[in-house]
Amino acid sequence: MVKLRITQIRSGIGHEETQRKTLKSLGLHRLNQSVVHEDCGSLRGMLLKVRHLIKVEVAGETE
Repeated sequence: MVKLRITQIRSGIGHEETQRKTLKSLGLHRLNQSVVHEDCGSLRGMLLKVRHLIKVEVAGETE
């Protein structure tokens, strides 16, 4: 499974409440904070919702 590193690059202040809640559910609380999640369909949906606030990189693969 591919792992993705997600970094918050913009603040959620001034954006819709659903986008702020999505950032929180991803585990992001402050700027330049990074988290690693396994790639799946539900994660991709969350990333699309806040794509203007985050940066996504491939962190590696697990077997």
